[in-house]
Amino acid sequence: MAHSPQDAEPGAPGRFELRADCSACFGLCCAALPFSASADFPVDKPAGQPCANLGEDYGCTIHTRLRDEGFRGCAVFDCFGAGQQISQVTFAGHSWRGNPGSARAMFDAFAVMRQLHELLWYLDEARSLPSSGPVDAELRAVQEETALLTRAGAAELREADPAGLRERA
Repeated sequence: MAHSPQDAEPGAPGRFELRADCSACFGLCCAALPFSASADFPVDKPAGQPCANLGEDYGCTIHTRLRDEGFRGCAVFDCFGAGQQISQVTFAGHSWRGNPGSARAMFDAFAVMRQLHELLWYLDEARSLPSSGPVDAELRAVQEETALLTRAGAAELREADPAGLRERA
């Protein structure tokens, strides 16, 4: 029988937790990630430098005009809930602006957490397919290992191997 996406494994985030909640994040996608001038971004922005449109409250000052301003990449980006996980759990609500010494660690952890959360989304989806029965135990094992890693500290996340987990999945 296929796993239902609404029924997360004990300790594994369900799909609700794998949705972005920008109100609980410190604008990590706007600060941690690089932009390259392209059809999706009108400017270059190096990783670790806050976007010029990131407000003091961590909200986007042009959110309602992203596409019109040339920030199509921002309009479609999904962190799968990694931003709030890093902001509220891994760093216990302490922002990179409030503690500038933590910025690099927070940004690096966000990059790993986003990969882990995306993988959890795909594992949950794979397990919900009727044809997943023969490989469900293996998928569940990777899902549980990945979920456990999402609760790790920044130092553990730095040592994580999301590509290896993805390959196993």
